[in-house]
Amino acid sequence: MRSTIALICPDHRQLLISEPAGEEISEKTVALNCPSGCRFPVVGGIPRFVPKGNYAAAFGHQWKAFRRTQLDSYTGTDITRNRLERCLGGSLDVVKGKRVLEAGCGAGRFTEILLAAGAEVFACDLSVAVEANRENCGQAAGYFVCQADIGNLPVEQGSFDAVICLGVIQHTPEPNQTIATLCSYVAPGGLLAIDHYRYNAEDMTRTRQAVRNVLIRTPPRVSLAAIRMTVALLWPIHRLLWSTRKLPHGAVLRQKWLNVSPVLDYHDAYIQLGPKLLYAWAALDTHDALTDRYKFKRTVEEIRECLTRCGMEAVEAYYGGNGVEAHARKPAASHPRSCT
Repeated sequence: MRSTIALICPDHRQLLISEPAGEEISEKTVALNCPSGCRFPVVGGIPRFVPKGNYAAAFGHQWKAFRRTQLDSYTGTDITRNRLERCLGGSLDVVKGKRVLEAGCGAGRFTEILLAAGAEVFACDLSVAVEANRENCGQAAGYFVCQADIGNLPVEQGSFDAVICLGVIQHTPEPNQTIATLCSYVAPGGLLAIDHYRYNAEDMTRTRQAVRNVLIRTPPRVSLAAIRMTVALLWPIHRLLWSTRKLPHGAVLRQKWLNVSPVLDYHDAYIQLGPKLLYAWAALDTHDALTDRYKFKRTVEEIRECLTRCGMEAVEAYYGGNGVEAHARKPAASHPRSCT
């Protein structure tokens, strides 16, 4: 695993030296050392720049448990590819041969597509999801992954031709600052693609909010087990009401149930997944929605304004996907700005 992007100490901004010395980071690499004395362990071939336990711990357990669930290569669909293309402005050609930062890479649903499109991918995640990502994508050329904080990555600003952050920003402590930091990693003339939750009363019903209030205070392993049990108990009702939706009053009964059940249901959106994957996606995304420590929401106007304040141009923001999707360019000659 090799990165053409120079790794630097997040604290001292000095070049890191592998231990033992070598050109590539591998299973044999023990640590990365900073001349000022910082030492960052390399565990399982993955550099670790943050403590194992952090606010994203639940996501780490989630992606290791559902390592392949949302990969297009596993589902046999183009759900993820379509979402990525849309967020990039319509084509994967913009990443071919480019240095791409994937911030908040999870298990690799976007990583595998970026690599297949010919991008050189620098993937990172705050959680141990990086381990699932490496299992899924580690054999591809042009791939590098590390466990690190988006807000303080071990790279210089302006290092990437494209920066992609999907399904992540709303879960960080300060989304506007996260967006500003992501903009800083984009090279002059480069592309930024992001998304963010929108204001929507339907996605967090009273039931889901009540369950979330409990689970965010629960150890990750316990919350994951609780979600698995909940989905297993309630899913037969979801399936029954889907199958009877066309009967008299069937659609009304189903909608009432969806307003009560804490389980996310993708029968309407992704019926092409089939029964087994619909169940797996329900378990995965129910956990995702009910165990996130932070859950912020934004309007199109707020995202557009934030990107503009950050000095980005050609800003496109619109409602779609999980909420608000946006892409923008950094001017060829740009100066850092604050988005807060």
